[in-house]
Amino acid sequence: MEFSKNMVPSEAGGNVKNRERPAIIIGAGPAGLTAAWELQKAGCPSVVLEKDRVVGGLARTVCFEGYRFDIGGHRFFTKVDAVNRMWHEILGIDLLRRSRLSRIYFKGKYFNYPLKFLNVLFGLGLKHSSLATLSCIRAKARPRLPEVSMEDWVINRFGRVLYETFFKTYTEKVWGIACTEIRADWAEQRIRGVSLSSLIATMLLFRRGDQIKTLTTSFYYPKLGPGQMWENVRSRLAAAGNPVLTGAEVTSITHNGHLITEVAINGGEESERFPVSQVISSMPLRELISKLNPPAPSKVLEAALDLRYRDFLTVALIVNKAHLFADNWIYIHDPSVKVGRIQNFGNWSSDMVPVAGHSCLGLEYFCFENDDLWSMDDCDLLALASREVSVLGLAPMAAIVGGTVVRMPKAYPVYDAVYRSKLRIIRDYLDCFSNLHPIGRNGLHKYNNQDHSMFTAMLAVRNILGEEHDIWAVNSDCEYHEEMDEASDMVDSESRI
Repeated sequence: MEFSKNMVPSEAGGNVKNRERPAIIIGAGPAGLTAAWELQKAGCPSVVLEKDRVVGGLARTVCFEGYRFDIGGHRFFTKVDAVNRMWHEILGIDLLRRSRLSRIYFKGKYFNYPLKFLNVLFGLGLKHSSLATLSCIRAKARPRLPEVSMEDWVINRFGRVLYETFFKTYTEKVWGIACTEIRADWAEQRIRGVSLSSLIATMLLFRRGDQIKTLTTSFYYPKLGPGQMWENVRSRLAAAGNPVLTGAEVTSITHNGHLITEVAINGGEESERFPVSQVISSMPLRELISKLNPPAPSKVLEAALDLRYRDFLTVALIVNKAHLFADNWIYIHDPSVKVGRIQNFGNWSSDMVPVAGHSCLGLEYFCFENDDLWSMDDCDLLALASREVSVLGLAPMAAIVGGTVVRMPKAYPVYDAVYRSKLRIIRDYLDCFSNLHPIGRNGLHKYNNQDHSMFTAMLAVRNILGEEHDIWAVNSDCEYHEEMDEASDMVDSESRI
């Protein structure tokens, strides 16, 4: 499909199957590429615009000297049947079934995750375990009300001792703010599958961990990492005449107050302008609002600027030693080191490591863009990661033979004290546009997993084709049925923020 420069439509909207005015999809992560795939299946043309040079967003796979690693580990696990079918359709036999093994590192000790009774008992010690039990009883008898913060939510369910042991340090390391500043609805969304009773049942009665959603004991994983999924989707879209343009940064989104009329990208000296029928956007809401032409009202612009994001970097280390540890990943709760989580990619798929007898580790550091950690030279980050993995006893520094650094801005939308009110202002404004459809984690400023981000894209396409679904209400961790026909079970009881 070819587009000439400076194509300006006389009227926006119209038939979504019109190739002169395709659906424009902003962002080539899981949400954006899923939207393009669903449109293609419906016979609707699309163009995907991605400002980066690679596809996959956070679910990309980076290749360094033949070693492949994720930007964070990406399990392929879902209860959404339509998402599961898409994974299998695209990957086929390259979608591997993997057993999960993960642990928590805290104050020099490792705890199995999901928790196991004897491991916790001996790890914490009888005194600490007794204090944890009494703390939980006290919290149940005198809960903290109202539940405003993440700290309130967790203490009410687990007690202060377990909160400080297994929640506080790691959460503050990830988000860079106190747990008292994180809203309780973040905990409700991300921890709701786990309760003290379910953990006790798992520890004492040896129930299967996958009866707790967040503790599933197995998952699927592409042979060559999650990027293989999205690289395959891109190839299939291109073969059908639906291009995915990388290095295509959106510079303006023109509208007439109720319809998006065109989208422009940076094309060197001149901008490339695309007439549109529909726009599906997975770009961060803060950026979406800033690109609108004419500009959004000042109140909306201010609300968008108040949305915060947590950024992220991965230090990949190549280690001249195999079988460093059996875990897929380890959560590092200990405040003595900066690293938040460590992946062992050879344990996800042996094809991620091209040299026998070597390992590839991914050390994840959470930061804010342009802070000291983010701005640190790559060589200093490699030295820091090498020291910390050695201090943790996971790999000797002498065995580390190489590495690289990848930075990812706006990896996590922050659920702070003001985000809900700001998001309401933005949503009310965006609802004025009948052909604009925000999707995905950053497109909705919602901490969705990969499968839920994909599901928001599927619902957006269904809306374009005439159905009515409230995409904003898709809840990241709610219980729901597996069929798309029962999509209403995936939304919150409250239809609006």
